[in-house]
Amino acid sequence: MKEKLVVIVGPTAVGKTKLGVELAKQLNGEIISGDSMQIYKGMDIGTAKVSKREMEGIRHYLIDIKSPTESFSVAEFQHLVKPLVTEINEKGKLPLIVGGTGLYVNSVIYDYHFPDVPTDLEYRQTLEAYVQEHGTIKLHEKLRNIDPISYETIHPNNYRRVIRALEVYHVTKKTIHDYQQNQPTESRYDVVMIGLTMDRQLLYDRINKRVDIMIEDGLIEEARKLYENGVKNCQSVQAIGYKEIYEYIEGQMSLEEAVDLLKRNSRRYAKRQLTWFRNKMDIDWFELTETNFNEKKQEIQKFIEERLKKKRNYIV
Repeated sequence: MKEKLVVIVGPTAVGKTKLGVELAKQLNGEIISGDSMQIYKGMDIGTAKVSKREMEGIRHYLIDIKSPTESFSVAEFQHLVKPLVTEINEKGKLPLIVGGTGLYVNSVIYDYHFPDVPTDLEYRQTLEAYVQEHGTIKLHEKLRNIDPISYETIHPNNYRRVIRALEVYHVTKKTIHDYQQNQPTESRYDVVMIGLTMDRQLLYDRINKRVDIMIEDGLIEEARKLYENGVKNCQSVQAIGYKEIYEYIEGQMSLEEAVDLLKRNSRRYAKRQLTWFRNKMDIDWFELTETNFNEKKQEIQKFIEERLKKKRNYIV
């Protein structure tokens, strides 16, 4: 029999963290973070990392496991998560993956096989030098003609993934998408996939407000500490929330401009997330408002219980 698994995805600021904790309390669950940035120590505010208080005693995994100078990949995420799903199931608990990094989550659900493409160190160094001279946007443009799908799905700020996509094509003459086309299409788990959505304008207002709260809570100071500790040109600080503040710290723009850019980039990211989830994942969607959280929580809990019971006579 397949192991059971619940997945909760959705755009940034929609309310995944809160719902995940509430469901874990009701369903005897433990939470695996499906966020590619909350793994980094010392990057709490800009990643909207779940706090100890917000965890409400629920065990969380893959939080604060990496130094911000270290890299992290989808293959590594998969390698860490699969045994955790088994461990939580063996304890008689329900594993819930909660997060917004869709490719990472899919890699676990469908047990993706990653191409064993060797590194071309000379070519990679050439691309890294190109980034330093021309910036991440220009590097990203290199993907447009050779791998338009990766061009659309990989954010320019995630330049290490852009470099890897270019490197894979350079070495094999195949795109990352070509490899993904041959991935398994049946889940290795008895999985229930929940998607949270929200009226677009309401979501954007929540994103803008979240950024304002991040600034009030000390995002500038958090980013400055990372910067002064030498965390530069790393995968971690290319993320939305840090890249913009770094540009302010380096005097490239005013604080007001950096905050406006952060809000805009976050809204665009949310839009890309929704597009990715709708196109790449088989999800049951639930729409949240500012006032229906408790109602939807109960509806989603009942949905999960019924779906798991139907799959394998599992009684929560």
